[in-house]
Amino acid sequence: MTYAGRQSINTSKVLCVIMGGGQGTRLFPLTKERAKPAVPLAGKYRLVDVPISNCINSGFRRIYILTQFNSTSLHRHISQSYKFDQFSSGFVEMLAAQQTLNDASWYEGTADAVRKNLIHFLNHDFDHLLILSGDQLYRMDFRHVVNQHRETNADVTIATIPVGRNEAQSLGIMQINEQRRITRFVEKPKDAAVQDSLRLPSEWHPKLGIDGGQELFLASMGIYVFNREVLRSLLDNSFTDFGKHIIPRAIDTHQVYSHVFQGYWEDIGTIRAFFEANLDVAAELPRFNLFDMSAPIFSRPRFLPGSKINSAHIDHAVVSDGCIINQARISQSTIGLRMLVGAGTELHRVVALGCDYYESQDSIVQHERAGKPRIGIGAGCRIENAIIDKNARIGNNVVLSPAGKPENFDHELYYIRDGIVIVPRGGMIPHGMVI
Repeated sequence: MTYAGRQSINTSKVLCVIMGGGQGTRLFPLTKERAKPAVPLAGKYRLVDVPISNCINSGFRRIYILTQFNSTSLHRHISQSYKFDQFSSGFVEMLAAQQTLNDASWYEGTADAVRKNLIHFLNHDFDHLLILSGDQLYRMDFRHVVNQHRETNADVTIATIPVGRNEAQSLGIMQINEQRRITRFVEKPKDAAVQDSLRLPSEWHPKLGIDGGQELFLASMGIYVFNREVLRSLLDNSFTDFGKHIIPRAIDTHQVYSHVFQGYWEDIGTIRAFFEANLDVAAELPRFNLFDMSAPIFSRPRFLPGSKINSAHIDHAVVSDGCIINQARISQSTIGLRMLVGAGTELHRVVALGCDYYESQDSIVQHERAGKPRIGIGAGCRIENAIIDKNARIGNNVVLSPAGKPENFDHELYYIRDGIVIVPRGGMIPHGMVI
């Protein structure tokens, strides 16, 4: 079961495809006006920057992103962020769903999205297609996955991560043999007897490089490596999804192997997961370390001034570029680009996604005359357990907290999801409002 991973790899023979996701309903209202991969992350990044950076750091520079919902901001971010020189043959390109004379339908699932672009992909010279999700937080050297794929002569390799019993109930769980070949797949097993049958034998832990003797299961990370011709044959049908349809059938007909990943991995699929992942970035020892320059996370260069802090008290917080913080108290929070925070305001466990621009003085005066706040967070506010989306206007003396309110609630000015208050993109909370 040992894996050396010593083979050299021709990175130009790998083509990468990042799935842009569907409507992102579980991340609503953050996905109300943007695609899921374009949702801001950790102050200055977007979710899609993570898989793209993992590809670039692995030496894979031919990257496609498949998307169809609210893709305008994602297109803009990609075009402004990732430009390779003309001699490198590298690219990051968007492939949006489109109606053609032969097919009038949109992408109906992950497998359907790849199938609809298969002819385009096959025009490239590649041996392996690496398929990734656009809404996960992790660091991985994909060369290790591809090397193991080649060493085991696999047709398909699936990246998996060890998880506990509670987590296993909401993930696709793989069962492997001693050669790491996947023999069984069960989607979100709830029955205790089924879970017991899928448990990873503890005596295999040392051979897989897993520390500790705790009960573990191997969950799919939604990261796949396909051989070129195998991909073509597996998609010669009408099945729409890799995880639900293609992979379970491939286990019975092809050599499908597991690559066991050890490290931090988070599926940013819900508001709660998104919120906690952003707050964790501000922790003293974050699980996802953005200061690791051995594998940096890339994004768009903006050339903003350094943030200005005027007599503020800041504790365990990330403050991004171009902010102005005036005599505020900020704790366990992430503050996005160009954010303005007024004097006397207290922010606790707040994810502020920032602003796309600085408001002009004329605009500020016009809004003040209409009794409306300026862009940013006003003075004398108390905000906790909240997400403030981009370009929001929070007035003075506003109180925002989910305490004592339903877990999920819709209001014309704000939303509550998973017990977190969300002010939507471009939203406005008037002066003095208490919720």
